[in-house]
Formats: sequence, C-alpha cells, structure tokens
Amino acid sequence: MKTILLLGKTGQVGFELEHALKPLGSLVAPSHDELDLTDPDSIQKAIAAAKPDVIVNAAGFTIVDAAETQPDLAMQLNATAPGIIAECADKCGAVLIHYSTTFVFDGNKREPYTEEDIPNPVNAYGRSKLAGERAVSAACQRHLILRANWVYSARRTNFALAMLKLARDKPELRIVEDQIGSPTWARDYADATARLLASPDRLWEAPGIYHLSAQSHCSRLRWAQKLIDCVRKASGSDAGWARLQPTTTAQYPHPAPRPLYTVTSNRKIEATFGIRMPVWEDRIEAFVRTLQL
Repeated sequence: MKTILLLGKTGQVGFELEHALKPLGSLVAPSHDELDLTDPDSIQKAIAAAKPDVIVNAAGFTIVDAAETQPDLAMQLNATAPGIIAECADKCGAVLIHYSTTFVFDGNKREPYTEEDIPNPVNAYGRSKLAGERAVSAACQRHLILRANWVYSARRTNFALAMLKLARDKPELRIVEDQIGSPTWARDYADATARLLASPDRLWEAPGIYHLSAQSHCSRLRWAQKLIDCVRKASGSDAGWARLQPTTTAQYPHPAPRPLYTVTSNRKIEATFGIRMPVWEDRIEAFVRTLQL
C-alpha cells in the first residue's frame, strides 16, 4: 500500500482530496500545526517522517486581492514552499502533484490556452503561482502541475457561495460578463486526481504541466444565473431572488487585475492519461444538491 501525503486539506480542493484519496493508500494529511509552510524545516521534517510515495500539494495562498498587499507571503506559500516540497519529493523518490492556476496567463487570448502558451500573469497571485510552477519543475523530476480554473465548493470563500448569498440579500446584482472561464467543482478536481493516482507509474513517464478544468466555458454572469436558477428549482422558491444585470470588469474594479479570458484546452491530459472532465453546467445541479437550502 502506497503512502500519500496531502498538503492543504482544509482548502476547497484539499477537503475533497482527503475523501477521494483515502481509498488509494495510507493517507497522511497534516494540519497547519503539524506542517507550517512558512517554515522550511517544518516542511522537510514532515515529509521525511511521512516517507511518501506520492505528495499532493493543494496548499497555498489563494486570496487573489490579498496577494496584492501581501506579495511576500503569497510568494512564500505559492513559490518558496512548493520548491522545498519538490526538493524533498525528488530526494525521497515521490511523485509530486502540484496545483497551480490559469491566472498565470494574461487573458488576452480568445481561444483556449494550451500548455505551450507563454504565461504572463497580471497580478501578484498569478506571479507567485508561476514562480511555484518553475520551482517545482526545476526541483523534482517526477511531477505533475495541474492548472485549475474558477474553483468552487460548499466551503471557504468562493464566487458561487458569494453569489448565492448576495442573490438572497439584494434585489439586484451587477455581474461582470467580460470575464470568461470554466467553473470547476472542487470535487471534480479531487476525483480527477484520484484517477491519476490509480496508476502512479504512468505519472513518472509523462511529467510536466497539464491543464485541467470543466468542459466548456461561460461568463461570470452566466455562471451566477445558472447557480441561482438551480437553487430556485431545488428549493421550490421562485420569489426573493436578485435580478442580475451585466457589467464589465472596468466598471467593477478589484485591487488585483483579473485576466479576462482563462479558458484552457484539456487535450493534453485527455490524450496522456484519459482524464476527461464533465461539462460545467452539468455539475452545477449536483453541487447545489450538496448545499443546505
């Protein structure tokens, strides 16, 4: 039985990973008190003690706007720590799966990004995640870097939960329609990771960067409307929901600039590992059924 070390178990993806990976081996999922990503010695000791065959790193600094005012901390958690994790993985011969983001791109493209496209992040968060990709690639031969897009779940802070709350609290919401991406349920990332780890020997043969997100894409406005429609249907209550009106990113500024287009092609991971993600719309209803309405 292989030993899997999971980092970031309290995050959106990490929480789902803890459930999805348990059947695959002996799962070690340390808490923050047991492994401090700001402390290199803590990272090294935890990995040495676990003696993992596989490390799955879903930890990091994920608050995009906060990274603008805390760039050093974002860089420490998203770049320095992954580099140390990768060094330890290489030393003990473990496979490393590391989660990154499509925010490494500038969003100026208007067709799905491929792994061959050159990153050009527009904010501190994206720069820290790109630095993390490079640190992992340089330090560990047996690695997979998965670039995620528009993650949502029933926990922590995310667009889906924020929209559902605001849609009950306000009569009208203005939602940007010029940001285009692929909403992807954290549970689907966890399930895809479990499928990858079902045959870990194959991961050694094809290391590198892979795009992984739900099939198809939409605007944030359309995503919000789909969420509200599904909750209205599930709850049986049509009244009391906000009307959604379109706006633009320029009219709704954030501390951190956003790439307007982050759609990616999944062809590489489909061709290499047979991983095919579901269509984003098909998963919204399943997600809504997990909520306490």
